[in-house]
Parts: sequence; C-alpha cells; structure tokens
Amino acid sequence: MSSANSNPRATAGSSVRSSGGGPRVNPPARPTQRPASSGARPASANARPAGNRPGLVKPAPKAKARKARLLVSKIDPWSVLKMSFLLSVALGIVTVVAAIVIWTVLDLTGIFDRVNQLLGEIAGSEGAGFDLRQFASLGQVVSFATIIAVVNVVLLTALAMLSAVLYNISSTLVGGIGVTLTDD
Repeated sequence: MSSANSNPRATAGSSVRSSGGGPRVNPPARPTQRPASSGARPASANARPAGNRPGLVKPAPKAKARKARLLVSKIDPWSVLKMSFLLSVALGIVTVVAAIVIWTVLDLTGIFDRVNQLLGEIAGSEGAGFDLRQFASLGQVVSFATIIAVVNVVLLTALAMLSAVLYNISSTLVGGIGVTLTDD
C-alpha cells in the first residue's frame, strides 16, 4: 500500500482511485447550510433561529411574589431586656459626650464671658463677683450628664421590659400584631 493514495480526502473535490483498480471513493457530501459562527449572535435575546424553529432553551417563567401573613404573638422579655439595656447604654454614652462637646464649644466661643458681662450689667456693682464657670464647670457638667445617663439606662430598660410583658399579656387576649411579608 502506498502512502500517497491512502488518504481519500487528500484531494478535495475529485475522486481518488487507488492504483490497484479498487472501488471509487467520493468525498463526503457538504452540508447545504453553514452553522452560525460563535461570534455572530442575533440582535435580540428573544430572536428565534432561522427556519422558524423554537429556541433550544426556554426562558424561565417569572416567579410570583410570595406573601406570608404572620402574627407576632409573643415577645421574649429577656431578649427585650438585653437589647434595651445595650441601646440605653449607648444613648447614655452619647449624652455624656454631647454634654462635653457642648460645654467646650460654649467655652471656646466665649459665651460664658458674654453671659458674665450681661449679668454684671444687670446686677450693677453688686454682681461683679459672679462667674458662670464656677457654677457650671466642665467637671460639674460631666457629673450631671453621667447621673442623667445612668437614670436613663435604668428607666429605659425597665420601661422596655414592662412593655414586652404588657404586650405578651394583651396578645393572649387579642392574638398579636399581624405582619405580611412579601418577596418583591
């Protein structure tokens, strides 16, 4: 067998004969339509392929929005106690820091001096010894703000706990608060 005539596809368009007078071999028939190249896509994503054939992949149907109607029938008082305590402590820290900032701004802008001058003019010569910074020093303001913050922590925590217990009692009578949740 010779290597020159062993490949029937060596010459593209003509039939090939082997030297021994064997059967005639024709090349395979070419397809009548070329497949679309990977770079050429339809302009629209919903366009159908040529020949009015349906697409191979159908789009997924649009999911309907789900709704769930729930009732808040009980609130755990211990979790309310923990959350209200943490939030009221944060509010107490904000109160103390705000008092320090406000006192510092008032001192830097000279408000205390202007109030002292105004009180001196109103009182005349008798009010010359009055100084607002003696009555409202930074230490006194911070102490007062800290006391208010501690009282607020105790009161807010107790009120939140009491409201959770009252809600639980009233929800046994009424059924609770209805809430509707959706998937939008």
